[in-house]
Amino acid sequence: MEAFYRTHAYLVEHTNAPVRRDLMDEINWDDRLIGIKGTRGVGKTTFLLQYAKEKFGTDRSCLFINMNNFYFSGHSIVDFAYEFQRRGGKVLLIDQVFKHPGWSQELRLCYDRFPKLKIVFTGSSVMRLKEENLELCDIVKSYNLRGFSFREFLNLQSGMKFHAYTLEEILSNHEQIAKGVLSKVRPLDYLRDYLHHGFYPFFLEKRNFSENLLKTMNMMVEVDILLIKQIELKYLSKIKKLLYLLAVDGPKAPNVSQLAIEIETSRATVMNYIKYLADARLINMVYPVGEEFPKKPSKIMMHNPNLMYPIYPVKIEEQDVLDTFFVNSLWKDHKVNRGDKSCTFLVDKMMPFKICTEGMKIKNDPGVTYVLHKAEIGRGNQIPLWLMGFLY
Repeated sequence: MEAFYRTHAYLVEHTNAPVRRDLMDEINWDDRLIGIKGTRGVGKTTFLLQYAKEKFGTDRSCLFINMNNFYFSGHSIVDFAYEFQRRGGKVLLIDQVFKHPGWSQELRLCYDRFPKLKIVFTGSSVMRLKEENLELCDIVKSYNLRGFSFREFLNLQSGMKFHAYTLEEILSNHEQIAKGVLSKVRPLDYLRDYLHHGFYPFFLEKRNFSENLLKTMNMMVEVDILLIKQIELKYLSKIKKLLYLLAVDGPKAPNVSQLAIEIETSRATVMNYIKYLADARLINMVYPVGEEFPKKPSKIMMHNPNLMYPIYPVKIEEQDVLDTFFVNSLWKDHKVNRGDKSCTFLVDKMMPFKICTEGMKIKNDPGVTYVLHKAEIGRGNQIPLWLMGFLY
C-alpha cells in the first residue's frame, strides 16, 4: 500500500493541467460512484490527478491507482478498497478500470460494502456503463470528458479566459460575443492549428503529433474496441482497413456491400464495426431526421478534424474539414442530422445550418444560418465558424 501512496504523491506533485476543464465544476462530487468516460488521449488521467491535487493535495484520504499495475492481476479491487478505507481512505480514484476483469461487479460490491468510500473511475468511450453493466445502472453517475474545444485551445495558446456560450446565446448575440473576443485576440490566427492538432491535449508534448495520434488511433482499435467488445485479435486488420476506407472515402454514405467485399466479411458485421468505431470516437455517423443505427447512416465523418490528417493527408478537402469541425463542436449537447438541398445540417431537428468556405456564394435564405469559415465577425443569420468552437 505504501508504494501506491508514494506513486500517488509523485503523480499529484508533478501534475500540471494546462487547461482547467469545465467538467470539473459540472460533476457532483458528492456522488459515491462516478464514471468519467472519454476517448483515448483526451486527458482522463490528468483530469483525475488534477481533481486530487485541487481537493486533497497529498492528503492520504485520496488515492489514485491505475489498473495497468500488475498488482491487480493477483488482487481484487474490493480487497484493495477494504484495506484503503481501513487506513482512513475516503476517495479512491481508479484509472482505466476496464482493464480489470469483472470490474463492474467489484465496483458494485465496493458500493454496497463500503458506504463511506467514494469511487471515481475512468473508462473508454466504448463502454456502455448503464446499458451493458446492469449492476451499476442504478448507482453510477456517468460523465464524458471531451477533447479540447477551440475555445479551450485558444485560451491555452493566448493566455485568455474566454467562457463557453450556449447555441442559443451565439445565435441571438453572436456579433457582440465576437466583438468581445476580437477586442482581445484574433481567433482566425489560431483556427488552422486547432483543426490540425488542437483537439488532443498531447499536442503539448515534445513529440511528433501525427505519429503520436496514429499510435493513439491504433490503441483505440486494439484496446478500446477489441478488449472491451471482446473481439478476437484475428479481426483487428479488418477493423483497421474499414477505418482507412471510410476515411479515404470522405464524408458520405458508406457503400456497405462494397465495404463488406473489401474487408471480406458480412454487411451486418460491417455495420457493427462502424458502430464500434463511432463508440470509440473515431468517426461520427450522421443520419436523416428520424433514423438511427442500425440503419445505414447518410454520412460518415471522422470524429474530429485532427483525425483526418494522419490517415490520408493528400486527399483532405477544406469543406470536409469545416463540416467535421462543426459537427464535432455541436455533438456534445445537440443532435446533428443531415440537411436538405438548402442546408448542410439540421440541428435539433429544427435549425438548418449551411457551412460555407471562403468565397462561396450565399443565397441568404432567412430561415438558414450560414456558418462562414474566414469571417471574423458575422451579421444577422451569418455567423463566423470559429464561434462554433465556443459551445463548450
